[in-house]
This record gives sequence, structure tokens and C-alpha cells, in this order.
Amino acid sequence: MKLLDKYIARQFLSTYVFAAISFTALFILVNLIENIGRFIDKGIGAGKVILYFWSLVPETILLISPLSTLLASLYVTGRMSGASELSAMKAAGISMKQLLMPFFFTALLISTLNILNAGWLHPKAAVEKNRFEMEYFDKKFEAISGNKNLHILESRNRILSIGALDPQQAIGFNVSLETFDGPILVNRIDAKKISYDKTLDRWLFHESSTRIFNENEVLFRENPGKDTLKLSLTASSLRDLGIQPDEMDIIQHYRYIEEKRQAGFSNLGRVVVKFHSKMALPIASVIIILIGVPLSAQKKRSGLAVEFGISLFIGFSYLAIQRTFAIAGYRALMDPVLAAWLPNLLFLGIGIIIYKTANK
Repeated sequence: MKLLDKYIARQFLSTYVFAAISFTALFILVNLIENIGRFIDKGIGAGKVILYFWSLVPETILLISPLSTLLASLYVTGRMSGASELSAMKAAGISMKQLLMPFFFTALLISTLNILNAGWLHPKAAVEKNRFEMEYFDKKFEAISGNKNLHILESRNRILSIGALDPQQAIGFNVSLETFDGPILVNRIDAKKISYDKTLDRWLFHESSTRIFNENEVLFRENPGKDTLKLSLTASSLRDLGIQPDEMDIIQHYRYIEEKRQAGFSNLGRVVVKFHSKMALPIASVIIILIGVPLSAQKKRSGLAVEFGISLFIGFSYLAIQRTFAIAGYRALMDPVLAAWLPNLLFLGIGIIIYKTANK
């Protein structure tokens, strides 16, 4: 790396770190002011409060990283422009593309660290954060696929329907298991409850009734006790329905999606959006460079206040658009993968236009 590239990269990285720490502290301070009454009313000790806010840090860094990257690029480029350093670089034959390189590679480093954060650090912190909010804020988290009226392709020829589910205990209520021979229903088992027996390694069907469909008759058998049955569905698969996407590391998240798809689970929009957002949000820090550097490369008299205002507007616009599309993906109003990546694609297009305009 050239001496000039090192100089720009060092200025950009130090400004980013300062901005990230400042924004994180501001977000946590606002959260503290909003909830200090709850902490006092519930008698929560200072140690637990500190641990709670510490668990918020990884998520906050992920959210403010594009904003911090944009502010740092605007500030560093604007300061260089104001000090006539950019004019000297242009006179030396340095193009906009060459100017972007140190910003780009530094942002790539930031994005890589944020992918590690989103993939592994944030999920661990989210477990503590969610546990605290459930205990002290009475917050309830919606199950990924819902807890009612589940229809699971248990195997190639069997469909398991569950009226209501307790994912923590891996217990299903008002259950039916239908077995097919091609399009023809062969038999159906109905039960008030199913639970898993570790000793038998089988599922227990409580108060079950079985119907066997022949060509000319239907055989009926009722069991007021328990029937045991081997299913390809595991108890952990049902328990996983209670886990939140934020609590899964990126490998667990991917395996979860594939396992549930193979098992025939529907309504996975939210978990798919969350999975792709773990990569899309960190990569936004690289894309935002195409906006920040060319936008601030022109020599002007505006100071830090203007750069700060521009970064806030663009940064919060990105977060608002990202949130809007995510909700659309949750509700199946659009493809969940597209919902996660479309904000990046939109800002990439804006960045390319700004870059080409400034390059002229």
C-alpha cells in the first residue's frame, strides 16, 4: 500500500472508530433514559443493568456501522478537500477511482468484522438481551413459524398437523398424522397431545384414535392411553421453533432454514430475511463509500455540521428502507431474500450514479 493510501486509510479508520463509539454511547444513553424508571421500579441491580447494556453493544454497532462509515468518509474527504489536499492529488494525476481504494479496503475490513459480529458475537449477546427483556420488561417473542395450525411434511408420504405447540417442552396439542399412498389417504392418527420419550426414542400419542382407509370400509381404533410412534421429526426440531433468529449463529441459522424447508415448514419469511440481513447489513458499509467519498470530494465551505447532517439523513434513510423491506419480507409481500438485499442494491445504484457524476 502506498504512503498516501496508508494516510487516508488511517484517517478514515480512526474517524470511523470515533463515530461508532459516539453513536453507540448515544444510543445506549437514550435507552437508559427511556428505561431508567423501569429499572428503579423493578429494583434491578446495577450489575444486571450493566450486563444488559453490554449485550446491546454488538447489535448497536451493526445498526450504526453504515452511518458511522458514511460520516467518516464524508468528514475525511471533506477535510481533505477543504485543505486543498484533493486538489494536489488531482494535479498529481490521482483519479477518483484511486482515491476510493483506501476507503474501499478499509470499509471492507470493517464489513468483515461486522459479518463476524452478526454471525457469532451478536447471537450470543442476543440470548442475554432477550432473556433480560422477557424477565424484566415482560416482552414476548413470536415463534418463528407461529405456535398454531402447523402443517409439517414429516416424511415423503406423511403430514403432521399440530393445532397448538409448546416449543419449550416439545409438546403438540390437537395433533393429526396422515399417511398417503400417492394421492390416496391410507390412514390417519388423531391425538389430543404428542410428546417425546427419550428412553423409548419415540413419540407418544396421548388419547389417540386411528382410522385405516380401505377401498370399501374405514377401520377405526381408539386408544385412551398412549401410542408410540417413530417419526423422522426430532424433539429438538420442535424446540427450535421457539428460538429467535437473532440468537442463532450464522451456521446454525443456515442449517435451521434448510432443515425446516426439508421438513415442509412454511412461513419462514422472517427467519430467511434475518439470515440474509446478517450479511447484507455489514456489506452496506462498503456500498456507502460510493456515496460518501464522491459526494464530499468537491471543495466547499461547509463544515462538520453539514457533513454530520448529510450522514444522518442518508444513514437513517437506509435503516428506514431496510426495516420497511424486512417487514414486507416477514409478511410474504415480497421475496424474503430480495427484501434483505434490495436496500443495498438501491444504494449501490445511487452510489454508482454519484460516483459517475463526480468522476466527470
